[in-house]
Amino acid sequence: MTALSGRPLVAAETWLDRIGIPHSLRWGFLAVLVFMTGNGVESNFISPHMANALGSQAALVPTIIMLYGVAVTVASYLSGALSDLVGPRRVMALGFACWVVFEVLFLFSLGTGSATAIFATYFFRGLGYPLFAFAFLVWINNVAPTKSKGTAVGWFYVMFTGGLPTFGSLFALVFIPTFGGGATGESKTLWASIALVTLGFALVWFGVKEPSGSQRSAPAHESTAKVLTSGLRLLRTEPRVLAGFIVRLINTAPQYGMFVILPAVIGGQLGWTQTQWLMMTVIVYASNIAFNAVFGAIGDKWGWVRTVRWFGILGSALGLLAWWYVPHLVAPGSDWGYWLSVLAGVVFGILLAGFVPMGAIMPALAPTHQGAAMAMYTTAAGGAAFLGAAVVAIVLPWGGNTGVVWAFVALYGVAFALTNFLKVPEDSSRNRQH
Repeated sequence: MTALSGRPLVAAETWLDRIGIPHSLRWGFLAVLVFMTGNGVESNFISPHMANALGSQAALVPTIIMLYGVAVTVASYLSGALSDLVGPRRVMALGFACWVVFEVLFLFSLGTGSATAIFATYFFRGLGYPLFAFAFLVWINNVAPTKSKGTAVGWFYVMFTGGLPTFGSLFALVFIPTFGGGATGESKTLWASIALVTLGFALVWFGVKEPSGSQRSAPAHESTAKVLTSGLRLLRTEPRVLAGFIVRLINTAPQYGMFVILPAVIGGQLGWTQTQWLMMTVIVYASNIAFNAVFGAIGDKWGWVRTVRWFGILGSALGLLAWWYVPHLVAPGSDWGYWLSVLAGVVFGILLAGFVPMGAIMPALAPTHQGAAMAMYTTAAGGAAFLGAAVVAIVLPWGGNTGVVWAFVALYGVAFALTNFLKVPEDSSRNRQH
């Protein structure tokens, strides 16, 4: 649209734009929150629930979850590459379809106790949420202005983490006992999660009309194969993108790893209950929600890389150690010990938000190939689930739970060193201003 002068009309800035949420995508942010709440319902009980369904084959659960992480990683890459090819709106629809179809099949397979069926359906369901959520993150990067891009990414993670695991765990906390408790209550709660995922999809499909979401962003002359492999080629030719990929991969790996080991430790071995563990998770990741947008804004002002290095990496490493050791140092099963353990987890949750600016750093590392860079960012974000489960599967047999925690701390050390390669022009201009 143009004015009589021939100049394009610019939409008036709304209060949402001023706080970093592009107004045209507003319903999409809510959609991510609702969809990821449905996806996150299972996050803190799926491991023991599958073990119960598998019976004598329960030892396969860590492997099943690790391979689920492989599916998440593949879909995370495709979310960026396919968004370049056909637009993020269509990719989100594909993610919704994958999630619902294979969730239904997965729930039926749990009833059979077949390890093969459980593995196959859970694996393919893992393609769903990355295609939905990370395609929307690509959409955000396409629409948000540079000056507030870090904040917009922060708001995305407010919604993403708000659903997985925070509101998802809260939903489980309320509905498992409502549906009768135990395995039956858990199963009915999983069925109910499908309604949340469907509502999330409806919000974005009918509520967001921003036109670029349905358009190809890759150059018209590039073949489908070239577009789909552009991220992998960028990883090979641009070392800084590779460094950023590894840092983002490490970012939330401990979160997914702790989902595997902590339910049995907090909700059993140390004298507390599953309900208390679920409540702890809600509180810990609620703190993360509150600070995702804050650290996005800090990154926009103080520097993206600085924020990641000192708050995200160093802070998260210290917070992770506190969340593991404090529950073991307090009196088992005590109320005061529980709340002190929750506080330690909150420290981890808050400082984990320090990684938010990575969503702005990655496309800035390859300004002429931003779509490919985002494909690798989303791959790393999804791959964190695989890495977290893989560290548990590899280290747990010989290092125990404590060895797993220190393995994650060592990975944070690697990420700290790699931040020396993450230099972007936007940070340089901020440093000159300060």
